[in-house]
Amino acid sequence: MSSDQTHNNINVDRYYPAAGRVILHVDMNAFYCSVHEAEEPELYRGKATAVAGSSEVRKGVIVTCSYTARRMGISTGMVVHQALKKCPDLIVIRPDFHLYRKYSREFMKIAYSYTPLLEATSIDECYLDITGSRQFGTPLEIAESIQNRIRDELGMPCSIGIAPNKLLAKMASDLKKPNGISILRMRDVPQILWHRPCNEMFGIGKKTAEKLKKLGIETIGQLAKSDERMLTDMFGINGSWLKNSANGINHSAVQAEREANKSIGHTTTLPADISEMDAVHRVLLNISDQVARRLRKHEMLSQGIQITIRTPDMKTITRSRMMEVPTEDASVIYREACALFAKHWGGGKPVRMLGVTLQTLIPREESAIQLDLFEYEQKPKKENLIRIMDQLRDKFGENAVVTAGMLGDDPSVLLRNHKVRGTSLQKDNLQSLD
Repeated sequence: MSSDQTHNNINVDRYYPAAGRVILHVDMNAFYCSVHEAEEPELYRGKATAVAGSSEVRKGVIVTCSYTARRMGISTGMVVHQALKKCPDLIVIRPDFHLYRKYSREFMKIAYSYTPLLEATSIDECYLDITGSRQFGTPLEIAESIQNRIRDELGMPCSIGIAPNKLLAKMASDLKKPNGISILRMRDVPQILWHRPCNEMFGIGKKTAEKLKKLGIETIGQLAKSDERMLTDMFGINGSWLKNSANGINHSAVQAEREANKSIGHTTTLPADISEMDAVHRVLLNISDQVARRLRKHEMLSQGIQITIRTPDMKTITRSRMMEVPTEDASVIYREACALFAKHWGGGKPVRMLGVTLQTLIPREESAIQLDLFEYEQKPKKENLIRIMDQLRDKFGENAVVTAGMLGDDPSVLLRNHKVRGTSLQKDNLQSLD
């Protein structure tokens, strides 16, 4: 090794801790809109655009919007006709989730080329542990290289946070958008974060912020200095997490292993509130059908089910239960989802979003299911029928085999279209980077 190389290595080593880690958080900016701009720049570059997840565009809800649109007062969650009043020139784009997944895989391949320690947390963001990646340069040089390659190779902007842990890396990536790079060290936390309101801390939602406010805690700095016992009395074990987070302390590692999915879920935001049980059941039937399809493609069975309900005032409710027998059957999943909805919400009250998540997944070949005599005789026949239906849909499309109850005009019907199937961030579609 030459003296110049030795000198360069020593210079790079200065930027890496002797003990501890260097974490990047890569966050794609206005991802869905950026994908369409990259695909058709002549139509969308520099313009006010929004992606709306509905078959009826004017009634649809905006999933995301470009930064040009944001400067005109458009925001995520706004109904399209309201957005068009604010910005008549707004270009509303139908979602294409097949295209989004393609770009997601591509930007993560770029990130993965710098370290195998990559954790995809959603379709448009990931964590990287680059502690062992000093051969590519300093952390800032690596971040700049990733950002430049994503821009040059894919035509898309991203923001990157550099920090000693995942929490601060996530917070750092939010500091400069779009197309920024921010470094957030432990010693910077008081100056950069403590003056901010608690709800700007990653992991603190509106409800938690309201509870903290009742305790006289309104800023991250006040939370950092608060009494831990008081917090644990109010929030249980999460009280310690809150205080640690406010002080920038986080010990969670980047989960890079391609382990089996722990959950498979889907949510559908509706263009208008629904309250009639027939409409609710149709949405749950379509969602159950598609999550069961994805479950079977992964050769998994589900032991638990969770439903998600969002109200017109954007309050989110989740309810779950364990099932007596692990299943891959959409009819069972649908029945359980309806039972949870009836028990915890009931008919007559409006909802704006519905979701079904399958939890506690186990590999199909490892499942040891105890069957009574009737199930033992009937189950192989039903499994064979499900396999035949899956083969028909694989060959002729998702609409090749449907029941009358699945038909309608709400967005849940679109779940069978792989290009426009809803707005959930499906992590199980992000596992094939190699």
